[in-house]
Amino acid sequence: MTVRVELGDRGYDVHVGVGVRSRVGPVTADTTRAQRALVVTQQPVADHWLDDVVASIDDAGLDTATLVIPDGEAHKDVATLAMVWEECARRQLRRRDVIVALGGGVVGDLAGFAAATYNRGIDVVQVPSTLLAMVDSSIGGKTGIDLPGGKNLVGAIHQPTAVVADTDMLATLPARVLREGFGEVVKHALLADRKMFKRLVAAGPELVAPGRDLSTLVMANAAIKAAVVSEDEREHGRRAHLNLGHTYAHVLEVLTGLGSWWHGEAVAVGLLVSLALGEELGHHGRDLRATTTRLLADIGLPTTAPVLDRDALFEVMARDKKSDGRIRWVVLDRIGTPTLITPDPAAIEAAIARVEDPNCSWPPTDAGTETGSPATELPTDDTPERSHA
Repeated sequence: MTVRVELGDRGYDVHVGVGVRSRVGPVTADTTRAQRALVVTQQPVADHWLDDVVASIDDAGLDTATLVIPDGEAHKDVATLAMVWEECARRQLRRRDVIVALGGGVVGDLAGFAAATYNRGIDVVQVPSTLLAMVDSSIGGKTGIDLPGGKNLVGAIHQPTAVVADTDMLATLPARVLREGFGEVVKHALLADRKMFKRLVAAGPELVAPGRDLSTLVMANAAIKAAVVSEDEREHGRRAHLNLGHTYAHVLEVLTGLGSWWHGEAVAVGLLVSLALGEELGHHGRDLRATTTRLLADIGLPTTAPVLDRDALFEVMARDKKSDGRIRWVVLDRIGTPTLITPDPAAIEAAIARVEDPNCSWPPTDAGTETGSPATELPTDDTPERSHA
């Protein structure tokens, strides 16, 4: 299955399906002029999938090298970025060559930014290995690194030449990593697909039950993201709606220490803050937040957050890269109808208070990135609406 990101001569396809990792080499050869490829990955992904991806690229006739970077959000930083730059130089990558980003959002963001900046820009092919990366971060060209003061404060929009999302890779994910991706899935359903939202709610815990195929769900979410990016690549309009839940999520990630709360987990709680804000301001009724809370709990995502220092909270919000001097929030008038507002600080505080719990026990202390129960998948008959493709 493929969906097109329509950006004129910079447009590209997102390939989704079981076993499509075998296409990484042919797709790379077809969409770039590269003679050399540097595959950037992390050890948990490399253990399962690196050999297959390298073999595919080798078979396509490219000279292939690999770089395994440290695992975790804490390493989406300047030091790791410099490691990638230096490896590009050591391998003598030229402007026509390519970086292949094999991994989750950290790898995709960091390797994509390395490609955007090395030799003033070389190609990148995104090969996402997590649900979150497949449905969101690998599509749209947003690349970057974190600073101590905030998420993704240094970066560039650098579109890939292709995205290859092999849903086989989801079968080896730890449970926490898989569930994290549903934070972005629920966000997309709230933003753009009422039918998908209803199916997610109906499925409940079955969304993370063993033996399901997520390919259809990944494809539907990729189509939503691709449609938005095709219309508004630089976030001057509709693409800003994709920040639903993110204004608070980024604050939560920063103030609890980057890497403690994972991005999709923070987005889950951020969605509930945005829905609470929409309630308070009369944009929609109370049932929407209640239903979303139950859905997130069924998936195994957090629905409360610790109490954060208010001064620090508003300071981080104000310096977020999307604030534009104002604290902007995406809220819903109803499912599928988002709107961008600049609310009063008192309304923001009231909404945040609705999700705060001084006894919040998230994140779990026994769930790392490399271990956990097998990943699970969505029933193949849960086919979301395709109107966004």
